[in-house]
Amino acid sequence: MKSRDLLAFFLVIALSGGCTTWSEVSEATSDLENEFKKKLSGVVLVGYFSVAENKDLHEEKYTIKSVSKLATGLWLFKVRIQYGSHDLTVPLPLNVKWAGDTPVITLTDFSVPGLGKYTARVLIYQDQYAGTWSGKDIGGHLFGRIVREEKLVNS
Repeated sequence: MKSRDLLAFFLVIALSGGCTTWSEVSEATSDLENEFKKKLSGVVLVGYFSVAENKDLHEEKYTIKSVSKLATGLWLFKVRIQYGSHDLTVPLPLNVKWAGDTPVITLTDFSVPGLGKYTARVLIYQDQYAGTWSGKDIGGHLFGRIVREEKLVNS
């Protein structure tokens, strides 16, 4: 977490009457990060995406094998991306920002091997995800549910 982000986080917590010491803020951040790692490892994001103003929805599936925080502050997502005729597995070092207790996966002009450059903001809350995406000259929305991988295998 950048020092500016950490300071903002600390100020929000302190002003809200929550944590009052540095160790409490650090522990709260660590708890959120551990929960995020657990929530998104061994899951499948199953949902839909739209393209531009078209109202048709297209199925998408992202299998996330694991998520871990790197020393750089980025998060390494080991994912299988499936949509349309695309099906590839790649490691993606991505930014995760926090809106209070809610993680938002962010990428800006990020090169996804084999797919091109993308910008996206994907909010994770409970067992759902939602966001926006854009690529070269096009964009849309995406949303769906987060399902443990073993639940899909057993159903």
